[in-house]
Amino acid sequence: MVRDQHDPRFGFGTRRGLVVGNYCHDVLFRDDVVLAESLGGAASFISAVLDGLSVPYDLVAKVGPDFAYSTTREPIVIPTSRTTLFRAHFDSEVDGDGHGDRILKRVRFCDPIRPSDLPESNSGFDFGMAVGVGGEILPETLEKMVEICDEVFVDIQALIRAFDGVDGTMKLVGLKESGFFHLLPRIRFLKASMEEVLFMDIEEVRKECCVIVTNGKHGCNVFWNDGDLQIGPFPTNQVDPTGAGDSFLGGFAAGVVQGLSVPDSALLGNFFGSLTVGQIGLPKFELRLLQRVKDEVRRRKMQCISCHERKDDEMMKFVKVAGYDQFHASLVAAKQISTCPVQECQREMPTSPRAVEQGILPQCTGQSKLLINYVYEEPIQTVDSKP
Repeated sequence: MVRDQHDPRFGFGTRRGLVVGNYCHDVLFRDDVVLAESLGGAASFISAVLDGLSVPYDLVAKVGPDFAYSTTREPIVIPTSRTTLFRAHFDSEVDGDGHGDRILKRVRFCDPIRPSDLPESNSGFDFGMAVGVGGEILPETLEKMVEICDEVFVDIQALIRAFDGVDGTMKLVGLKESGFFHLLPRIRFLKASMEEVLFMDIEEVRKECCVIVTNGKHGCNVFWNDGDLQIGPFPTNQVDPTGAGDSFLGGFAAGVVQGLSVPDSALLGNFFGSLTVGQIGLPKFELRLLQRVKDEVRRRKMQCISCHERKDDEMMKFVKVAGYDQFHASLVAAKQISTCPVQECQREMPTSPRAVEQGILPQCTGQSKLLINYVYEEPIQTVDSKP
């Protein structure tokens, strides 16, 4: 874990968070051809958003000595393990909603994150994010997170993913059978995709915590005990859907902890999700765009200052306060600022395993180190789950 309490970028009086989830190596295939290698893991996508919006946080992640990327928060290196490796296989054919088939395989698994890996409870955090992708977050680890964090955001993929013991193919299990269900009343927000929400009873779960369901180009829906809302999308040209939900959760959490309402925060989440699908692998956000977004968030917060006398009214957090549509329009305008042009990514991305072999990696995937043994060449190994 790395602490940055005195990082001058963050200023003073800002809420500090704790992000928990392993970094990964991702290999992306399209129609059985290697598309790209990238830094993966929800923690990496969320870090990109939180760093971009200057939200301070500590991070707990584990990797092996083979970890191939430079990151803003150094992970815990486990000498006897190897970095979690995923292969994501995409089909070029998409349905009417722009969704294509994806088969996700966990080829290697680093150590789980245990309660003892988290900070001592007396340190305290304003918010926490449980964002495992490979089964690394244990029930007892999440239980400690809710003890040391004032409010906790959870991605359901950290709770309900299971992996085949032979080839590592990912499948989903019911939330009630996951071993985490009893912790729902202590969770503030639970994020799920349209596929994942089928593995829980949303009418039951919404009575325990706020549920946000992402739905690709249709935006997202927010469900709580007394109501629900539909939050509009940001149209984009989808290049790679990997990490879109992670970036959404990063943007959503950043909005909430900076004082925005839930609807405004969900808009911010949709915004960063749309930016992510327009790039390959880990997104790269242009500095001018980030500054524009921070200005709009600050302006929106000031616009809603008149509602602060009712800030203790829980219902007010879910109301689309006057100016919501204008905030949406301002983010649409901000999105016109180019991040990493899609054409440039496509021109630089490898189109064959040989291209990757020669070190021609996409330039939009973060700061990578060249791998000596290319992960896509290794046979899929038996996944040994660790206790």
